[in-house]
Amino acid sequence: MAIFSSSWLKLPSNVNKPTPPPRSYRSLSCSSVKDILDLCKSEPETEVLSPRSASILNRIKMSTTVLLRLWTRSVAGQSGCKVPHGDHRVVIYYTSLRVVRRTFEDCSVVRSIIGGFRVPIDERDLSMDFKYVQELEKITGSKDLNLPMVFINGDYVGGVEEVRQLHESGELKTMLERLPVVESKTCDVCGGLRFILCQTCDGSHKLYRQKEGFCPCMDCNMNGLITCPSCSTVG
Repeated sequence: MAIFSSSWLKLPSNVNKPTPPPRSYRSLSCSSVKDILDLCKSEPETEVLSPRSASILNRIKMSTTVLLRLWTRSVAGQSGCKVPHGDHRVVIYYTSLRVVRRTFEDCSVVRSIIGGFRVPIDERDLSMDFKYVQELEKITGSKDLNLPMVFINGDYVGGVEEVRQLHESGELKTMLERLPVVESKTCDVCGGLRFILCQTCDGSHKLYRQKEGFCPCMDCNMNGLITCPSCSTVG
């Protein structure tokens, strides 16, 4: 019991003394009214750019866009492959799946921008046909695909940011003026989906043969679809 003694039973000597304020409060108590008013001042408003400054920034932005487009084009062309059937048209690799919302929205923006021009457009939906995935992997030389990817006249242009900036600067219109002019209309056969059900297997992607049993249909993709014969050839 000697170890504990009775010291812990005694009242502390400073029990009746006022508790000193925290250090931060003590330092604040020494502050003047002017210091407090300085703390309450709002931040200065953002300086409004002059027309000349805004023009310079736009030029820098356009130059950056061109350099970025040239760099991405060279990256896509490292494998030495050209987009199959990509001449004299715009080829858009995209996805219609909504699994990743950001990717789906980016694809929708690109399709909307390009669709506003009267040019041949070949939209290749990776979610509808796996051959487009393999095709794009061969073109880029990589399995890490960032959709959407836009090619104009066989050359890689970029994704949603590049297309948006080119459109805002007016350069996209200049690039598309070199392509043939076509009338935009919805296909009466596929309704604009560019795919229809396979007539051989009725969309099941399976056929039954008496000797072999069930086997994959060779006329369609794994989704049981074939490219629309009415609008698959663009331009």
